[in-house]
Amino acid sequence: MSEKVISTGISRLVYIIAALFILFPWDSVGLGVLSVSPAISLFAGLIFALFFTMPYPKFNKKASKYLLQASVVGLGFGMSIVKSLQSGSQGMCFTIVSVFSVMVFGVLIGYWLHIERKTSYLISSGTAICGGSAIAAVGPVIKASENEMAVSLGVIFILNAIALFIFPPIGHYYGMSQTQFGTWAAIAIHDTSSVVGAGAAYGSEACEIATLVKCTRALWIIPLVLVTMFIFRDKSSKISVPWFIFLFIAAMLVNTYCGLPESVSGGIVFVAKRILVLTLFFIGASLSPKMIKSVGIRPLVLAVSLWIIIGVLSFTVVTATIE
Repeated sequence: MSEKVISTGISRLVYIIAALFILFPWDSVGLGVLSVSPAISLFAGLIFALFFTMPYPKFNKKASKYLLQASVVGLGFGMSIVKSLQSGSQGMCFTIVSVFSVMVFGVLIGYWLHIERKTSYLISSGTAICGGSAIAAVGPVIKASENEMAVSLGVIFILNAIALFIFPPIGHYYGMSQTQFGTWAAIAIHDTSSVVGAGAAYGSEACEIATLVKCTRALWIIPLVLVTMFIFRDKSSKISVPWFIFLFIAAMLVNTYCGLPESVSGGIVFVAKRILVLTLFFIGASLSPKMIKSVGIRPLVLAVSLWIIIGVLSFTVVTATIE
């Protein structure tokens, strides 16, 4: 048996065992081991990507996308749309300003750094709205190459992984309330997965607000694509609509007005949280050293610059206006 076959076989075994261990709630069966947290799950995925070859790349990519959407919809069954709208209204207003500002700053900084126009536009879109989802929606519209898509997604995924680890400690250090942190995370973190993961790590209320504000922010994909069609002069491109967000809203409406038994809604939310944790493992496992190396320094500088701008500004506004 060749070394490559052995390596692939071991990678498959480790991948499957790790996924099952992360998904299963060990603390519920009296084994004295707590369920794996979102941050630990992502870290485990990063460790896997560092030492093992991804045995199921196509499955991992699709699972990351669809399980994330399913988990967000499931979390909606634990939320009241009335309370969520009241607590998240201020964050929604700031979303409008932040989306526009990040796009403008991104284009200007990208031009200054001599980054390819499409790459800087993709990174700006991912930072302004919802990470990989925005890049996936805008990419076909501007006819981005495979390399431009890979670099943009790589930058965003790297910063998402970092965000999940550093945002909760920062929030605790500055004594942010659940509402403040949830709003800040939804605005300053790119991808929905890391937003929800960071919110869940901070507290249930923070998770609820972060999910709501982030999903509202993600709806800006539609006007962004329309504007992008005009800028790049391509009216033949199709808009990629994030339909799962409407299902998330429907889930909140059902939970608010249909009187679901607590055992049902609670069970759905519990499963959704475990699926989210598993999704973060899949996302971490996709960040191979090769992909990280291919990013390059200038796109990373652009992404970090935009992240600092939106992170600091949103932190200042949120802590000053929300209690």
